[in-house]
Amino acid sequence: MSTPMMAAREALGELPNPLGLQGVEFIEYATSRPQALGQALERMGFKPVARHRSREVLLYRQGGMNIIVNAHQDEERSGVHAPAALTENPVITAVAFRVGNAAAAYRRVLDLGAWAVHTEVEVMELNIPAIHGVGASRIYFVDRWEDFSIYDVDFVPIPTVEPHPPSLQGLHLFGVVQYIGLGRAQDWTHFYGELFGFAELSPDKSFGVLTHGRILASPCGTLHWQLIEPLVDALDADPEELLQRVAFGTPDVLATVTALRARGVDFVESPTGVHTEARGALTRAQAGAPSFELVLDAR
Repeated sequence: MSTPMMAAREALGELPNPLGLQGVEFIEYATSRPQALGQALERMGFKPVARHRSREVLLYRQGGMNIIVNAHQDEERSGVHAPAALTENPVITAVAFRVGNAAAAYRRVLDLGAWAVHTEVEVMELNIPAIHGVGASRIYFVDRWEDFSIYDVDFVPIPTVEPHPPSLQGLHLFGVVQYIGLGRAQDWTHFYGELFGFAELSPDKSFGVLTHGRILASPCGTLHWQLIEPLVDALDADPEELLQRVAFGTPDVLATVTALRARGVDFVESPTGVHTEARGALTRAQAGAPSFELVLDAR
């Protein structure tokens, strides 16, 4: 991923925004080790702020970012907080887009050929419209995030915890990295472009320290989506398609790395490969916790 200069952003011009996309409301991880993932998130500056009313689901927040940690196993349900299977390694199972009108956005993408997700909700739960994304993931549409949010219905605040903890070192959501199959880049570029209005950036635009693949920009200018194919000469390339990691933007990567190291975060440092630079860094994945990317972004 990467950090766009302001001129590079402005050069995109006016992008059509068919859904009224206004960023990401939440990203959801599913895991059988919620404590390990929770500890990793807290080291990154997130705080647990609410619990689901009836499921083993926690809401973590930092600044304007919401991350849901889902450890609830219920194979009979297919709702917003019901992953099909849980593993020790956290898996990104959902991304929720903020849109102007969730029902209208949902109808539009279905008309364009998206696959609907059938959801079953119980008392005191919202029915959030969703479609199938890459692999077993889902894409939700949310139009309640200001005065009244989806968490006011599904979640109970944790007592004595600040409900809106400030962002550490200006961290904010920059993008999502998706692994795709060989030769599938055009298919996924069309998927995100046709349904959501994402536009592909020119090949010379690269952000962060992991620059392989195609980068798409959301029409609202708040999100990047990086598509990465397996290396052609990699005999052991994994053809699985999935949402691989989250990238956080920061106005000062080196200062943020220093602050996070003081909180116990370890970074990948290879003399001949990925290492911390002013343009980006990569945290080291640990047991029960994923890696996160840092990207220079002065937004």
